Amino acid sequence: MAAGVFRSLSQGLRRITPFGARLYSDEARTVTLIPGDGIGPEISAAVQEIFAAASAPIKWETSDVTAIKGPGGKYIIPPEAQESMNRNKIGLKGPLKTPVGKGHPSMNLLLRKTFQLYANVRPCKSIEGYKTPYPDVDLVTIRENTEGEYSGIEHMIVDGVVQSIKLITEPASRRVAEFAFEFARAQGRDTVTAVHKANIMRMSDGLFLRCCREVAEDYKDIKFEEMYLDTVCLNNVNCTIENTAFSPYSDLCAGLIGGLGVTPSGNIGADGVAIFESVHGTAPDIAGKDLANPTALLLSAVMMLRHLGLHDHARRIETAAFETIKEGKALTGDLGGKAKCSDFTREVSKKVQEIE
Repeated sequence: MAAGVFRSLSQGLRRITPFGARLYSDEARTVTLIPGDGIGPEISAAVQEIFAAASAPIKWETSDVTAIKGPGGKYIIPPEAQESMNRNKIGLKGPLKTPVGKGHPSMNLLLRKTFQLYANVRPCKSIEGYKTPYPDVDLVTIRENTEGEYSGIEHMIVDGVVQSIKLITEPASRRVAEFAFEFARAQGRDTVTAVHKANIMRMSDGLFLRCCREVAEDYKDIKFEEMYLDTVCLNNVNCTIENTAFSPYSDLCAGLIGGLGVTPSGNIGADGVAIFESVHGTAPDIAGKDLANPTALLLSAVMMLRHLGLHDHARRIETAAFETIKEGKALTGDLGGKAKCSDFTREVSKKVQEIE
């Protein structure tokens, strides 16, 4: 059974907590906070303010994650950040800037590889009162986080010719497939769809698909489907599993509910390690202007609370956020309003104190 698989513990909006892990009491837990770049520090501060208003039993241990060169010239996570995550096991991360076409590698990928965060879980559920062209979306994308094109294996063959290698292994494919089926069973979802391009990448995606088929044999209570990436983009499915080659599909699903600014995300690894994050960009054009939308990071932090077994605090914060969005009086620009980040934060903080 895959480590870190979630179990549903409530009705209504689904809540998730680690399968087989101990449930924590209201005793304060220390969480590694990685504010990130651009708007990251602002939305991280907003989450901290709302958590304080909710009296959430979380102690924050702030860590900077900037690329540094380790022995042999390879880029690594700063030792202080590694030590913090190794000690706390749980992290909350804002957006990190990645240079385009030069400089250091993606720190997001480096974090996933360093802590073996193999499963990215991204729920996409329509928010009541926030109108989009697709009002009844309820799906979860589970993505294999460590392989595919995101392996970062590339080299120059000759000048002007670069080869990028897509790595797919049986253990990683089987592990994320088991995670997806366990998640679907625990969440009461009836379908798992494997998203692939095995018609073109017959060996790599073919291996991934074979592993999914074999794992599906152990979950006869759950319907298993196979769909080409092209086809699945046209369908609203219950729970999908994909490798990192198809990460844009995860963003497409987020677009169905209003965009990355309202979409939570969690990265789950072995041995109880998990990092929850906002998956939108750093938005440097509005950084420092009090215009950022903290919803995605806040909802990711709600996922984190449920992962820790702090369900009541998660419920109150989530309800306050959704009521604020539904009310529509303190929405940031990307949500169609004119409010500032601080306005939204104050309104959620006010509502969370009124919710029992």
